[in-house]
Amino acid sequence: MTAQPPEPTSRPSGALRASHDDREAVVEQLRDAAAEGRIDLDELDTRLEQALTAKTYAELDALTADLPRRETAADLPPLVLKGGLHGASRGPGRWEVPGRVVAHGGMAGVKLDFSRAVCRLPEVTVEAYGEAAGVTIVIPDGWAADTTGMDPGMGGLKDKTTPDRLPGTPLIKLIGGGGVAGVVIRHPNRWERRKLGSNPAPA
Repeated sequence: MTAQPPEPTSRPSGALRASHDDREAVVEQLRDAAAEGRIDLDELDTRLEQALTAKTYAELDALTADLPRRETAADLPPLVLKGGLHGASRGPGRWEVPGRVVAHGGMAGVKLDFSRAVCRLPEVTVEAYGEAAGVTIVIPDGWAADTTGMDPGMGGLKDKTTPDRLPGTPLIKLIGGGGVAGVVIRHPNRWERRKLGSNPAPA
């Protein structure tokens, strides 16, 4: 009988070292719990101090074991955009990026703009189908794209991004097919940069 591989776990081993982002996530969860009345202010101060000095996942888990599980970006359902007859878009305002995004260009096209998106994942899969009107994907400077899994189809694939990925930024893995109208992935153009500059993101 062949041994089955172990089930994957969503949380690393408790003995592993925690990162700054891991500690900050627990700090946010504790503050939310205090705002909801689940823990009092004295207990909040104690747990915050422990969270900021925690070395391992086990130490962090102990601080939130009696609190409801908080939804993470990995728990978010896929975002599905369908161009249909009227088009569809997401962004450039603030929005939470799930692990998978599906875009169907349809008859009127789709624009997916990550310029001000909140992405807490190291990698995001974007499944794009150009169909009749195409899909345009805009990613911030410093983000990178992997388009090797994309079928250009009749409309083709235009990758205008740079490979200069900054530390801590996500990788966009682009898959799907270009269809008739194709798929474009790029950084913001001059007009989009001007618009973003004249409308600063909230602090």
